[in-house]
Amino acid sequence: MYSFGKDDFYRMVEALTLRVILHDVETKSILWANRAARETLGFTLEEFPALKAPDMTSSAAKYRREVGLKWLDDAARTGQSVIEWCYRAKNGNEILSEAIATRVSLESRDVLIVQFRDISAEEALKRELRRSKSRLREFMHDLAEGVVVVDRGGCVVYVSESGCRILGRAEEDVLGATFDTFCEVPLMPLLRDNVPPDATTRGSFSTRYRVRTAAGELQWHQAAMRYVEIEDDVSGYLLLFRDVTAQVEAESLEREREREIEYLARYNAMGEMAMTIAHELSQPLAATRNFIEGASMRLAKNHADPHPIRFGLEAAARQVEHASLIIKSIREYVVKLEQAEVLANLNDIVNDSAYFISLKCEEADVRLELALSADPLPISCEKVLIGQVILNIAFNAIEEMATLPSDRRTLRIETCAAADKAILSVHDQGRGLPHANSQRIFDGFFSGKPGGNGIGLALCKSIVSRHRGDIWAQNRVPYGTSFAFSVPLCASPAYRRRRAADRRAS
Repeated sequence: MYSFGKDDFYRMVEALTLRVILHDVETKSILWANRAARETLGFTLEEFPALKAPDMTSSAAKYRREVGLKWLDDAARTGQSVIEWCYRAKNGNEILSEAIATRVSLESRDVLIVQFRDISAEEALKRELRRSKSRLREFMHDLAEGVVVVDRGGCVVYVSESGCRILGRAEEDVLGATFDTFCEVPLMPLLRDNVPPDATTRGSFSTRYRVRTAAGELQWHQAAMRYVEIEDDVSGYLLLFRDVTAQVEAESLEREREREIEYLARYNAMGEMAMTIAHELSQPLAATRNFIEGASMRLAKNHADPHPIRFGLEAAARQVEHASLIIKSIREYVVKLEQAEVLANLNDIVNDSAYFISLKCEEADVRLELALSADPLPISCEKVLIGQVILNIAFNAIEEMATLPSDRRTLRIETCAAADKAILSVHDQGRGLPHANSQRIFDGFFSGKPGGNGIGLALCKSIVSRHRGDIWAQNRVPYGTSFAFSVPLCASPAYRRRRAADRRAS
């Protein structure tokens, strides 16, 4: 075994980068300091023995002489003591240090070896971290969003203060709990399917779900989710969520209100058609009565020739069949009050609506022109609602032209495809829109007709918006107005993007 001499130990202590100062156990005076301590504090080996506490210590009250002596006394009594101490160098620089005093018995006397290291940078970093943590806590305290991190097994490994507040639960009740126990429907299968942990395919996902608070109340949450891995800290699914219960309830009420308005609007449209339909039915009914009365008169006179009687009855039957077809068309329109979204050709919807438009046109002596696209215009829609939009716009145009000269009573309906959209336009030759009102016509309860309630065009805008489309109006030259709406064609990228956005929002 190698034998070390006194000089060897001296040279090793001199070579240490750790600062070392030797104090006498009894007097606490400085006996010696190694090179690292001398270079740090700026005093020579000869200067150290004469130094007192005020000569090499910060003047702050927490580093007063009594505190330093107590620390060294504790080390002398117990063998070792640690303190945070602020030394002052000869040039006035202060060095915040962690100092460890250890009692050691030498051949000639007992001494206290004080080892200290500069912790200024560490303490500055700790203070900055404490400030950052404090700021973050204050910033997040009143946030409307909460943060939860759930590991792959579904257990909560982190929850923010705002998250606890939104969940209505204490932090100790959330940490370590299985998050799915709070949800009305398990959320973890959705997370695993849509938020991959693989860094190469990692992305975010947004959805809504319902949770139950500690008080038993159901809440709707909107959450953005992604997978996170914070080195040596946490990893798992991060949920940034907020309570959207009031918003969901408002949306539900709005949908209910829209359904009620649509329901009333359909019957309002039927009311507008009532007089036209009555007029249309009066003709076959009157003809039927005349034919039957003629046949009855011939029978009453014992008319020998059966052919006129047969002709009269057959003609009456044809008129009854005509009336039956009119009634059937009305019934088929009215009973389709609720219908799911289906794939349909916009041209077919126009053709289905054209019968009712033509009845209104005949009553007002308005010419109807159809200029439909030669190619199909496939759209995803509720056919009855899109038909309602067409009827509302067309009926408004017919009423606008009803009192104008006959050469200005032409209604033209066109369809076409443009920029991945199906477009329907209704052109009239009326008096046009006042410029001041052109931007307000789709607002609720605005009407340009005497006695109008303004529901029709507002309803049209609501229906078209629900179908991911737009609606607009503009004056024509030299006179007239064009109303038009567009909806995405089913095969278009725009349609697929908007449908995907609708599914995420729902």
